[in-house]
Amino acid sequence: MPETYQRADLTVDQQHALLTAARNLGERFAGTFSTETIERFLHTSYDQFAEKAAIPAFLPLLAERFARQRLTALARVEGADDGRPIVLFLCVHNAGRSQMAMGFFQHLAADHAVAWSGGSEFASEINSAAVASMAERGIDISAEFPKPWTEEIIRAADVVVTMGCGDACPVYPGKRYLDWELDDPAGKSTEDVRPIRDEIERRVRALLAELKVPVA
Repeated sequence: MPETYQRADLTVDQQHALLTAARNLGERFAGTFSTETIERFLHTSYDQFAEKAAIPAFLPLLAERFARQRLTALARVEGADDGRPIVLFLCVHNAGRSQMAMGFFQHLAADHAVAWSGGSEFASEINSAAVASMAERGIDISAEFPKPWTEEIIRAADVVVTMGCGDACPVYPGKRYLDWELDDPAGKSTEDVRPIRDEIERRVRALLAELKVPVA
């Protein structure tokens, strides 16, 4: 592992932060992926967020979190299956609907299943009204962040739930898809988001029952 990353587009602090992230991921995926694979996923994840980051100082952390998810997905694709179903929620901005769906899924399923989310044109930050409406239900999604999807994430998912991304949503043969028609919470008040939130909860509960996932 190098002592720093020599990239002209990074500050010294960002280089050191990415080095720390690479070490963290190296420990997590030791024996599963090579250092080269881990660094490639980390750097491509960083580049995906670089143009939209509201706070550049958070970029290495976002890159590490997304690279961790992508590497977990790749391991699943390559045969490291722990038996838990994975559901991927996709919408346009990954700032409202898909984040609320993932929040409900994770809260209800606990460790019995896995939920991921992504957007076709992912936003720079999560919808504040979505955060507030979920907080009313005791679910904190404020630490989540909009993100794109990648091939390995889609391939690893057992079910892909789309919400308004239309033709922009990826289609893989043999993959199970569900399309949920839901209003977009973008620009809406917390009061107006509540009915959307409640409908998402209803659908998530129905999906968990169909997947035979115990609900907390």
